[in-house]
Amino acid sequence: MRRPVEGEVHVHYGQIYVESDSDDHGPGLAEAFAGQRAGLCGAATPGFLWLNTGLHTGDVGFTVEVRDQAPPLDPAWEDVVEVSFRPASAQSALVQWAGEDSWDLDLEETDHRVRYCASGMDRASETDTRSADEPQLDRYLLQFWPAPPEPDRVLKETSRTAAYWHRYVRTLPPPPTPAERAETARRERLARETEEREQRLAHERRQWGGRLPSDALRTVGGNVSGLRDFDPALLHAIDAAGPATQRAVARFAARRACEAAGLTALDWVAHALTALAEDRPLPPPFDDDASMWHVLASDPDVPDRTVGRAVPPERPPSESADSALMSGLFQTAAPFVVGPAAAFEEPHDASPSGEEPQDPSPSGEEWQVPPPSDSALSPLVAMLTIGRPDPSLRISQPHMALPAVTAAADPDPLRAALDAVYAAVVTYGEDHPALLAEVWSFCEERPAPPVPRFTP
Repeated sequence: MRRPVEGEVHVHYGQIYVESDSDDHGPGLAEAFAGQRAGLCGAATPGFLWLNTGLHTGDVGFTVEVRDQAPPLDPAWEDVVEVSFRPASAQSALVQWAGEDSWDLDLEETDHRVRYCASGMDRASETDTRSADEPQLDRYLLQFWPAPPEPDRVLKETSRTAAYWHRYVRTLPPPPTPAERAETARRERLARETEEREQRLAHERRQWGGRLPSDALRTVGGNVSGLRDFDPALLHAIDAAGPATQRAVARFAARRACEAAGLTALDWVAHALTALAEDRPLPPPFDDDASMWHVLASDPDVPDRTVGRAVPPERPPSESADSALMSGLFQTAAPFVVGPAAAFEEPHDASPSGEEPQDPSPSGEEWQVPPPSDSALSPLVAMLTIGRPDPSLRISQPHMALPAVTAAADPDPLRAALDAVYAAVVTYGEDHPALLAEVWSFCEERPAPPVPRFTP
């Protein structure tokens, strides 16, 4: 025999429990005692015991014994009941109300007979609450031993409190059968899954401008989410336009980006645009990213052009992009220029106190500087925006335009179109609506915006 619990435990609302299913929050009183005749120990819910006490709130004497066989009944106990119990897992414990404390019982996952003995229930019930400096009023013994299932029984009834509970539980309906429990669980699971699926679909519709995306848009990857923030209806139109139009959109966006950045006069850029138009592989240096950035950094004829940040249009609160939820998590950015214009930017110094100044803008930036491939080159700077971008930041157009060229050469025409258009949008910056209007001319007539649906 072992005693995992011995001494005093705290009860509230005259309850304490044995739990063995960590995923179950426990049944209500009627469910715990459904179909029983014994009203002190509820065992109608598999893997769970509900133990009633006389005291409403305070400490009671409590002992738990785990035995190899049925012990003799001690006549000193006033009220005694027996039930059958099988732990739902190897993690069984005596648990206080609201989980305030617990004691591991280490019961085997097998059928047990449980005897619950009580003394002093009437005195404790009349007192209701016991403070720390008052004498003990009621005490309890909970015994477990291996035994096959049997009906619950009242072995001894002395107190009015126990008699009340016995009368109450005998008015309860019988518990559900295993088949009924399984069917209820199945229906609850299906209801949860349906609700979760509907919530996901509703969220996805909001993200995609009021309609669900095709499988191709869901899986295309790339910068689809970035472009979606600017014009989700355009994504659907490009998707529906077919591969030939998608490829034309990609080439157009690459050319427009290079024109906006002033790069079309450079031979190595013009050759790449010609290769795109003729559906040929991109020539050097566009066949290697490191070489492309090296040439951009070293060519003295690259114009020094910057543009303000492209800011997506405002959406209704219910349609805000997911990234807006993360706004303000990164607070380390200051106005910054990348590319050749960086040489004319004021250096970013720490505040007089030595601490980094906080970014006053509503968005934050996380900067990542990859190591240069050539020590003679200026390092390239990649930016990840969390939240709405700060329109006051200036961006080097040549650096933003080149990804439109490489994106337009992607073997997947849909991804080529979406990534090239997104790169062109960033290159155009605050003037991006003019670019998007031109892209729309490649696609079918712009559909009417969806009628907003309001949920009361």
